[in-house]
Amino acid sequence: MPPKLTFAVIGDSAAYGTGDTDEFGKPRGWAHYLKENFREDINYFNFSRPGAKSTEVKNVQLPMALDVDPDICAVIVGGNDLLRNGFDPDLLYQNLTSTCAWLLSHGSEILMVQLHDPGELLRIPRLLKRVLRRRVDSVNRVYERVAADLDVILIRTREIPDVHNLKNWHIDRMHPGPFGHQMLAREMAVSLRSRGWNLALPQIMEQSCASKSVRIAWLVRNGLPWFMKRSVDLLPVALILMFLELIHVCREFVTQNR
Repeated sequence: MPPKLTFAVIGDSAAYGTGDTDEFGKPRGWAHYLKENFREDINYFNFSRPGAKSTEVKNVQLPMALDVDPDICAVIVGGNDLLRNGFDPDLLYQNLTSTCAWLLSHGSEILMVQLHDPGELLRIPRLLKRVLRRRVDSVNRVYERVAADLDVILIRTREIPDVHNLKNWHIDRMHPGPFGHQMLAREMAVSLRSRGWNLALPQIMEQSCASKSVRIAWLVRNGLPWFMKRSVDLLPVALILMFLELIHVCREFVTQNR
């Protein structure tokens, strides 16, 4: 009997399955839908953790993944890096390159996913949208560099048709909802099949939308505490970045009207 295929996941909340839970409240997400569609028995390990940054993924989660010797490993991280004071795209690039290089040296196929554009979903000031988009774009450029350097599978999220439709997203509009997780799993399956892996395409099933009362309850229970915790670190930096962005906008205006 041939050995089982091993599929591992490392990363942050987007890898963990935040935004999609089963009937018992356990996180599920795209990785669940993907592993359910392999046409052979597999060993599945998810070492990701909500809140993880790329340094943790490299130093803590990667060794755990290497211990199970994955045939396929998803590396999904970057969102928490960009939301912190002192965000450094070069450090993100170094961490991702090192992580992927180790996995490739062990014969793993690697899956990575670029970030969507939160500004298309969040109701925030236009200037803050520009700041956020600039940081998100810098993360996505890092992913492009790593994918080009190491020939890993890269899902370009913004190229998925209708990706920014609200039905695809969780209440927080930062993580995929159940529908979005299924859609992402399908995109990954298509890419894996193109590399010769034997799996079916996950079915995308319509999901009922959360009621307004459920959304409000979630925001009070989860969204507000998260904002208060992050505001100590992020809010001062956001204000500074918005001020710098305003200067940048003014310079562009002056340059265009000379």
